[in-house]
Amino acid sequence: MISLHSALRALRAIAGPLSALSCLSLAAPAVAQTGLAPVVVVATREPQPLDRVTADVVVIDAERIRDASADTLEDLLRREAGLQLSRNGGPGQNAAVFIRGAAANGTVLLVDGVRVGSATLGQAEFEALGLAQIERIEVLRGPGSSLYGADAVGGVVRIFTRRGDAAPHLGAHAAVGGYGSSEGDASASGTHGIFDYAVSLSRERSDGVSALRPNDLFGNFNPDRDGHARSSGQVKFGITPLAGQRIGASFFESRLSQQFDGSEFAPPDFLQDASPDFRNRLVTRVGAIDYRGELGHALTTSLQLSRSEDDLRSGGSLIDRFVTRREQLTWQNAWKPDADQQLVLAFERLEEKAQSTSFLADAERDNNGLVLGYSGQFGAQLLQADVRHDSNSQFGGVTTGRLGWSVELVRGLRLRALAGSSFRAPSFNDLYFPGFGIAGLRPERGRSLELGLAWTQGASSASATIYRNRVRDLIGFEPDRSFCPADPPYDFGCARNIGRARLQGASLAAAQRWSGWSLRATVDFLDATDEATGERLARRAAHQESLAADYEAGAWSVGVAVLDVGARPDAGVLLGAYQTLDLQAHWRLAPQWRLEAKLLNAADRRIEPLRDYQGLGRQAWLGLRYDGRGL
Repeated sequence: MISLHSALRALRAIAGPLSALSCLSLAAPAVAQTGLAPVVVVATREPQPLDRVTADVVVIDAERIRDASADTLEDLLRREAGLQLSRNGGPGQNAAVFIRGAAANGTVLLVDGVRVGSATLGQAEFEALGLAQIERIEVLRGPGSSLYGADAVGGVVRIFTRRGDAAPHLGAHAAVGGYGSSEGDASASGTHGIFDYAVSLSRERSDGVSALRPNDLFGNFNPDRDGHARSSGQVKFGITPLAGQRIGASFFESRLSQQFDGSEFAPPDFLQDASPDFRNRLVTRVGAIDYRGELGHALTTSLQLSRSEDDLRSGGSLIDRFVTRREQLTWQNAWKPDADQQLVLAFERLEEKAQSTSFLADAERDNNGLVLGYSGQFGAQLLQADVRHDSNSQFGGVTTGRLGWSVELVRGLRLRALAGSSFRAPSFNDLYFPGFGIAGLRPERGRSLELGLAWTQGASSASATIYRNRVRDLIGFEPDRSFCPADPPYDFGCARNIGRARLQGASLAAAQRWSGWSLRATVDFLDATDEATGERLARRAAHQESLAADYEAGAWSVGVAVLDVGARPDAGVLLGAYQTLDLQAHWRLAPQWRLEAKLLNAADRRIEPLRDYQGLGRQAWLGLRYDGRGL
């Protein structure tokens, strides 16, 4: 068994301190520094032109991130076809992103190629990441285990933070809003000779509202406001001693303090007490050193050593702590014998360790993953195939694969089909949490099929995808005592592989630009069902639609965004459908300066994201933005 401990010492020193449909969106250049046509990395692990991948990928570029009315990462993602959001209240509260109806733990989140999130919960914590440091987001909708290993049942969200790629550049932004909210960030990036650098800092806070409403199911309501504060920073630098050869290092840290309503049952009487000030204090750190180089005209190799940490302290007067540490080695090689063929071979070594005040001992496991991928173009046809084998110290070996094909029927109209398999590993809570965890749980396994059409003509585009994903060996709560260990702590049930799920749906999307106008629309239909009971899976809406319209005239631009979310089952009730209307306006005072205003939830709609929880009402924002390169 290899240990990465020694190899990561240098890193520590540096880091220190989406019957079924989903669509292809208009994509702006994804790797601007290469000067190539729009490319994506998430579809094959290597840069590949977006119109030459068979998977369902969406790109959210820097301009869309900057100009969107969304004020959080998860709110930005939910406006894309195939993605739904579940959150314990308003911005800053615990958030879960469902891709094509898969559970929150069926989404892999990567920051600059490094897996982040909680290994105890087994899911990514999107609320920990702000938008200020994000340069680009790529979303793979559909199975991704054959490329990225465990947990990519619904898909993969890959985030790229800022990197210096041109002359020195300064940027800053500050805004104030309702509910005692404020945000600010500053950044500097650029190149100097053979060196590139990027540095950024951000801070945001809000008093919020009480996350829970009175008379909630479990009696946890506290009338105080449940606000949040998040600070984050990033440092990234690199050196290019020779053309095509770069050595880099990066460090990212986010600190989130989040209030919530809960209860304690403290001795000696163990009576319910909802009065303490409950808080989650979450620190997320990601550090990496990497090398990427061209070995001749056809072979590119890359090596990354990374470490990520997720440290959560949660509670009121009694504090629980959950710490996840991941150390990862990735060695990847891409061979391109010609412009139309690519072969990728990658090895990943991942070591995970979790410490918790709830576990009797530290939980740890390691995983070796070997990936082989091929993509090629044959006239009007594209072919993509990849296979991965994971060897895990807890659940043994798992092999997953994916096969995709696409053909251009007529100029601008492409038909594609893709089939793939995936798996989700049991979380450390599923395995070890006292009175719940079962050490012998099997990984969940999924098989997915999808068929899509995508049309692009100039500034117009439209797409449709239908998909069907069946997942077996679902890990869930088993209330029947007879299936659980004999120990008294399991008297109320335990974790168990209990059933199968059917995730199928259809997504439509369209975009149009003309004469200052920019329009984008999505329509989603989702059938997410427990095949054993025939019931809809919790917190999934059967339909969701979005519409965004923006108009620019000279120094002025205005925009409107509408989101319609259907009814969702949750904890024995059916949550009502809701709609939000967001308005915004921008005025360019000077080439580098812009005054910004937005009105979120302008109709002041009552939103119940989860049973008994509430989101924010109408919220106004006013801000000022500076960009040294011009706006």
